[in-house]
Amino acid sequence: METRVVFHIDFDYFYAQCEEVRSPELKSKPVCVCVFSDRGGDSGAIATANYTARKYGVKSGIPISFAKKRLSERKDAVFLPVDFDFYSEISEKAMEIMKKSADIFEYVGRDEAYLDVTKRIDGDFLKASHLAQQIKNSIRDKIKLSCSIGISSNKLISKIASNFQKPDGLTVVSPEKIEVFLDQLKIRVIPGIGGKTEEKFSEMNIETIQELKKIDIFTLNKEFGRKSGTYIYNAVRGIHNEPVKEKEERIQYSKIMTLKKDSKDYQFLSENINELCKEVHEIIMKNNKRFKSIGIHIVQSDLSNKSKSKMLKNPTSSLEELKRNVDQLLKEALKNQTNTIRRLGVKVSELSGIKGQNNITSYF
Repeated sequence: METRVVFHIDFDYFYAQCEEVRSPELKSKPVCVCVFSDRGGDSGAIATANYTARKYGVKSGIPISFAKKRLSERKDAVFLPVDFDFYSEISEKAMEIMKKSADIFEYVGRDEAYLDVTKRIDGDFLKASHLAQQIKNSIRDKIKLSCSIGISSNKLISKIASNFQKPDGLTVVSPEKIEVFLDQLKIRVIPGIGGKTEEKFSEMNIETIQELKKIDIFTLNKEFGRKSGTYIYNAVRGIHNEPVKEKEERIQYSKIMTLKKDSKDYQFLSENINELCKEVHEIIMKNNKRFKSIGIHIVQSDLSNKSKSKMLKNPTSSLEELKRNVDQLLKEALKNQTNTIRRLGVKVSELSGIKGQNNITSYF
């Protein structure tokens, strides 16, 4: 069987790095990109933080108020609201660069992708390393972003490898080095093993992959079920056969319309934007998707643009929730509105499958 050569490309602290590209003076400061909630003030959570902020214990998911306490000694700390339109724009440019170097390209999210490059480099891991460095250089030169790349014979090891030397890393794990590479690592690096699974292994006095390999498959199946047990048994041995699949996932779905007349009347605009919600929702359901981010786009009569967006606590596919949040965004946009509005748009992003990830084996 032909040995595949697979890249996993992962951008370092992507949202915060995009903000540094837009405002280079931020590079020396702790930067936190935040999802602010509707409650105002510091209510909300950190979406991502740059490495300067991480040195102070700031990481994604923690409350903004906690992050501010941890960065209290840094008066230059910056807290910015998420700007998904901007991040998507940069992501699309980066993905275009990657696609040019791939035999098969698989989009994963705004900040990561898999590339199968087997034919392009004749299965040669040294050539693969050179190609990866060329991709890194091209992304840095054209978009000013750094990324980390893991290279191996399958998606699982490549994903682990891309996180091994962050930021700006390049890690090659050829087939004969997989065992040595994995044995040194903690079990938490295996994609799909979260806190609860790690806790169970801790109770069994198991912390490293090398220790976990001593557990037979029957014990794993008894503890975690057949599917998860088999996945873990194979993963710690670097076995993963799922191919890179051609997939250029949509980053967002949107609809925009030109109004029959320019207006700033709420009732008129609300009726039209409701129709857009229905159209966007039909696309969502047709593609079996949920969304977590909702936005509206306004083109005013002078052709200037305004946009507003918000992040939901949980992904949804509900039309009613879409309408309700769009209506709220419209009301906010109309506060102090002087110009009439010519065009209206609705968009959803942060897309995920409607069934979601239900167990460890569906991680990939």
